Amino acid sequence: MSVKQDCEHIKVEEINQDTIKDIEDKIVYTDEKKLLNFYEKLRCHCIQSAGKKTGKIGKEITQLLLFLPDFAMLVIRLFIDKRTPKRVKIILGGVITYLFTPWDIIPDFIPIIGYVDDLVLVVIALNSMLNEIDPDIVMDNWSGKEKPLTLIQQIIAVTEKFLSQNILVRIKKIVTNLLAEKEK
Repeated sequence: MSVKQDCEHIKVEEINQDTIKDIEDKIVYTDEKKLLNFYEKLRCHCIQSAGKKTGKIGKEITQLLLFLPDFAMLVIRLFIDKRTPKRVKIILGGVITYLFTPWDIIPDFIPIIGYVDDLVLVVIALNSMLNEIDPDIVMDNWSGKEKPLTLIQQIIAVTEKFLSQNILVRIKKIVTNLLAEKEK
C-alpha cells in the first residue's frame, strides 16, 4: 500500500481564526507579558496555598523560598562572569555543587522546608562574598525585582528565627569550609 493510498481516509479541515486565537491564548510562552503574568499568578498561588496549610510562618518561608531560583541563577551567573574574582569562584563552585547534589542537611522531598537549607546556604555564602564582588557585577547578574542585599538580610533574619540552631550551625560550617578552601 502506498503512502498516498494510506492517507486518503484522513480528512483535512481548515482551522478558523477564532480557534487559532483560542490556542494562542492558552500557550503561555509565546508572549513575555503572559509568561510573567503566569509566573506571578503561580507565585501567589504557592504562597496562599502554603499559608493555608502551614500558617503564617509557612507562608513567610514559602515567600522567601520563591527567591531561591533568583539566587541560584545569580550564583551561576557570577561563577561564569569573567569579572568575578577567581577566589570567589571557588566558593560559588561549592555552592553550585551543594545546590545540585542530592545530599542536603534538610532533604528536598520534605514539603516547603526541604529547600530552606539550600536558600540559607546560598544567602550566607553570598553575604560573605559581597564585599569581594563589585556591586555592579552583582546587579548585572541579578534577575529579581528586589535588591539582593535586602533579600539576603531578610532571609537570614527570618531563618534564624525559624531554623534550629543545629541546622544553622551545620550550614554555616559548610560555608566556613568553602571560605577556607578559598584561602588555600
